[in-house]
Amino acid sequence: MYDFDIKTDRINERCRKWDKKIIKEHFEDVSDDFIPLWIADMDFKAPDNILNSFKRAIDIGVFGYTYVYDEFYDAVISWQKDMHGVDIYKDWITLSYGTVSTLHYIVQAFCNENDSILMNTPVYEPFNGAAIKQGVRCIYNKLNIINNRYYIDFEEIESQLREFKPKLYLLCSPHNPSGRIWSIDELRKIAMLCKQYKTILVVDEVHGEQIHFGRFYSILSLEEELTDNIILLSSPNKAFNLGGLKTSYSIIPNKNIRERFRERLSKNSITSPNVFGIIGIISAYNDCKDYLKEVTKYIYDNYIYAADFIDNKISKLSYMKMESSYLLWVNISKTGITSTEFTKFLSSEYGVLVEDGNNFVCDGEGWIRINLGTQRENIKKAMERIEKCVQNLDKIFS
Repeated sequence: MYDFDIKTDRINERCRKWDKKIIKEHFEDVSDDFIPLWIADMDFKAPDNILNSFKRAIDIGVFGYTYVYDEFYDAVISWQKDMHGVDIYKDWITLSYGTVSTLHYIVQAFCNENDSILMNTPVYEPFNGAAIKQGVRCIYNKLNIINNRYYIDFEEIESQLREFKPKLYLLCSPHNPSGRIWSIDELRKIAMLCKQYKTILVVDEVHGEQIHFGRFYSILSLEEELTDNIILLSSPNKAFNLGGLKTSYSIIPNKNIRERFRERLSKNSITSPNVFGIIGIISAYNDCKDYLKEVTKYIYDNYIYAADFIDNKISKLSYMKMESSYLLWVNISKTGITSTEFTKFLSSEYGVLVEDGNNFVCDGEGWIRINLGTQRENIKKAMERIEKCVQNLDKIFS
């Protein structure tokens, strides 16, 4: 049993999420008694089995160059089979230095300057950054909201694929910031369109381990003729809070696509992995399913608490059902102010730090993202402060 109510010392950890200097650079004016619910990492201690695996490495006391050894491949293969029901092979797997940097390598490998990349919006900002920083054009496909849930406009996607001929389609599955889980039929439609228009489908599944409602389908659950055009990106970093190890992996069934990607990694000298990163992946996947089950339940309870609080006490706010992960997508449009104004007022006057919906490329105006991956005490205090913030908006923005 894990006690997720125990607070961890994130100040001395020197993490960005809790560092006052970094917070003030991002939010400008912030009260001293702040509650950071912005960056997407959790405030929970890592599983004991992972910590013990690190301690064994520390006891050896030498941290020289390592390599990608068989235990890593075996752990990934078993995890994908046990958790997602997909069969993969060692040759398909490539270890790299975190999902965000891998997005950059993929753009470098498959795009030239002035090529196009397609993505649904709002979406995790590094999708956009990976393209823009390489001089690649971004094509945005706005997600439709129907009955307070995001849906993909497939007609518009096909039109954009036909017109712009993007080299890549970047898909966040489950969706960040909303937690929306795409159905197997939706994934199939996307994959079929990408295959038809010769666009490589890149799927980020890092939020696919903590599932609260419905069923998550890996993109590799599709038929073989569709997965032949896919790059899957994954890691245990969200589920087990290992983001700072900067380690992730890709799964690429198609040999030609895989070799082209690896050639790019070689040009960027992406060779031996982080010593603790590879140890962390192996331990998380082999030894920590009990932790994942318990932390997912704790986050679900945080969600139920926050949702009930909003439903009963903050009538001007609403939210999308958090189907996965620990990020709550909250609609603030009824307050009559912008997401940026709301976020700044909430941080400066009440010390609650959340992500402005405008930070998710585009089409996020009227929304904020709240990180529920923290101790329940923090969620309770934050919701009480958000209630007061909404109550006092009229005094400031009337």
